[in-house]
Amino acid sequence: MKTVSDVVVVHGEQELFDRAGHLFEGVTDMACAANDLHTWSTSRPRRAPLERVAGRRIRKIYRPGVLLDPSGAAHLREVQDMGATIKITRVDINETILLDNRVAILAGGLTDGVRSYSVISNPDTVQGVLSLFEVAWGAATELAVYDARIAEIRLLAPQILELLASGCKDETAARTLGLGVRTYRRRVAELMTALDASSRFQAGARARELGLI
Repeated sequence: MKTVSDVVVVHGEQELFDRAGHLFEGVTDMACAANDLHTWSTSRPRRAPLERVAGRRIRKIYRPGVLLDPSGAAHLREVQDMGATIKITRVDINETILLDNRVAILAGGLTDGVRSYSVISNPDTVQGVLSLFEVAWGAATELAVYDARIAEIRLLAPQILELLASGCKDETAARTLGLGVRTYRRRVAELMTALDASSRFQAGARARELGLI
């Protein structure tokens, strides 16, 4: 672990949990931004008990790709039913956790498969991170609204991804799904948007990262 001023850098989710897990105790206001359900998997239990949400303000922002996995979508609805507020954004976000507006945890890049995390307690820096979160939060879409919007593409996603991987022509893929070619291409575009992919190849790669194929 390396400490620079009031920034602590840890490596791997287990070290994050071991070194910073105590910071989550007694927190009454937590804000979280994540691309998927894996980045904070150690610090955020998959099934948080109700008492960990009740009496707290918990806000979470995710990218649309998390809703393509039915189990991921169900998990978000479950957490929201327990009292958290969840929104979806198509805008790039830095994966962040804010605790009582006094500590910010920023996810870094991967090195040899291990992600680094910066735990920041400098008040000015934390306020800067909070400001960025608030902008993203204000522009994001409520979970229920986005979930309904993406429901059809979620059902078609596995088949579309398989067809894309097979390399078949759009006309053949559309016929396989019982769709018109224009409708099929629109669904592919919606899937690419949800996966934050700029090409069909990238969509396949991103889907593999998320465990969708």
